[in-house]
Amino acid sequence: MLIEANTIRHVTTIAAALVALASCSGIGSGQPELPPATQRVGMPAPASPDYLIGANDNLSVYVWRNPDLTISVPVRPDGRISVPLIDDLQAAGKTPTALARDIEKLLARFVQDPIVTVIVTGFVGPFAQQVRVVGEAARPQAIPFRENMTLLDVMIQVGGLTPFAAGNRALIVRGGAPDPSYRVRLSDLLKDGDVSANVDVLPGDVVIIPQSWF
Repeated sequence: MLIEANTIRHVTTIAAALVALASCSGIGSGQPELPPATQRVGMPAPASPDYLIGANDNLSVYVWRNPDLTISVPVRPDGRISVPLIDDLQAAGKTPTALARDIEKLLARFVQDPIVTVIVTGFVGPFAQQVRVVGEAARPQAIPFRENMTLLDVMIQVGGLTPFAAGNRALIVRGGAPDPSYRVRLSDLLKDGDVSANVDVLPGDVVIIPQSWF
């Protein structure tokens, strides 16, 4: 959707500026640190939000006893899907269960008492539930948030650091938090195996990895 695309461009521009700033200044040394993820061992996991469908997700829509209406469909960039008998239906931003109920209401005009199940088979998620990694990662990208995701999980998915990364000056930028950014020690975590440097990540986090000074 247009609003989401503009938001993505805005965050990308800000992140790129912060990467440049972090690469040429001492930023990262004065920011607070997050508590280690290991501190939650033996404690209940933090509550995670329900999964919301996002653009480019793949959905399997099953209509019980109506195989002609059962379909696998991608969510278009505008956040909508088209299924048999329904031309356009907003899917992005809804849970799979909520979408299934909406499909049932629309199909009720054509099918008696439809029972619909929606299963997400390819996960991207909405913009607000992604974790973005920019800067000196091997494969900078946006990653769908998963329950109990940690910084180590994120770095495994992006392939670690480049040889030019200043890993211990990396930041997590977190909107709505008491502090806008937190210092993370990626080099300690990935190169030295220091598990105390592993922290929880949240939906919407931006991990910024600056370039080293040389």
